[in-house]
Amino acid sequence: MIRIGHAPLARRDFETDQDVRWCPGCGDFAVLAQVQKLLPTLGIPRENFAFVSGIGCSSRFPYYMQTYGMHTIHGRAPAIACGLKLSRPELSVWVVTGDGDALAIGGNHFIHAMRRNVGIKVILLNNRIYGLTKGQASPTTPFGTASKTTPLGSIDRPFDPAAIALAAGATFVARTVDADQAHLAEVLRRAALHEGTAFVEVYQNCVTFNDGAFDFLTDRATRAEAQLRLEDGKPLVFGAARDKGIRFTGAAPEVIPLGDGRHTEADCAVHDERAEGPGTAFLLSQLVAPAFPVPLGVFRAVQAPCYEALDAHLNEVARAKSGPGRLDQLLAGGNSWVIAAEGAKDG
Repeated sequence: MIRIGHAPLARRDFETDQDVRWCPGCGDFAVLAQVQKLLPTLGIPRENFAFVSGIGCSSRFPYYMQTYGMHTIHGRAPAIACGLKLSRPELSVWVVTGDGDALAIGGNHFIHAMRRNVGIKVILLNNRIYGLTKGQASPTTPFGTASKTTPLGSIDRPFDPAAIALAAGATFVARTVDADQAHLAEVLRRAALHEGTAFVEVYQNCVTFNDGAFDFLTDRATRAEAQLRLEDGKPLVFGAARDKGIRFTGAAPEVIPLGDGRHTEADCAVHDERAEGPGTAFLLSQLVAPAFPVPLGVFRAVQAPCYEALDAHLNEVARAKSGPGRLDQLLAGGNSWVIAAEGAKDG
């Protein structure tokens, strides 16, 4: 809890009186809890938070946050959030979206939000299925998955949200999983403190339509072998006995055994989340199970000029050159036409 002026803020200050309407066991509950715990620690007045969502189960999020917010239209949450941040740069603006909302109809808006580096925080809850519309294949549904729209198995190659964000040049990209509360909390904290666009993909279990999709990552019996925890400046090592590593030969990844007399941690690639280009982080995003462990953590965290700061500078330059401007002059300036009243003769 942090004290702002004379008003202490705690998690309960960000809880609403609305019934949280997700299926029992839904991973969205975990994300909601961690966001409500995080916000009081940021030193930001509650009235300076805004949550924007699109369509889908995840998009109910603003109803459950005692902040300003908007439940907008399908796929357009990033565009509306960017407009809000540009007009009110002092606000902490968050987007909560899903794999269908962000990467299908909203794919264009998602990509451009990533490339522009507007100071918004984007949480994408990825359950690899359309939940609200009852179990159709989504853009992240794995190849071969049987669903209501792909009863014989999906033949679409799935999108990887982190890879798309990195390819678009996002300055902060991370991935976590709903069942690991400590990791989820730390990744969200890092995102909240980042200047510029911060993108967090959360692997989130849909208990109704895609239950168990991430069990291999969360089950105690398999998670150590299935996860690759990304830690800045440390070698890419995984396994219950930390006896496996990742190295790259050019752009080709390889799993190597450690402690076999031939390889040591010194032979492994070292994670650098602050590398200038997104190339190394993008290679990590291409590690796909079951051939490789799934990377979790911060792929990339670099500083670059924020779009809203650049926009404010352009506004200052324009006003210095042309004055403050007037709306009537803007509307009547340049080429204009006069529409004669009906029945009137042209002069």
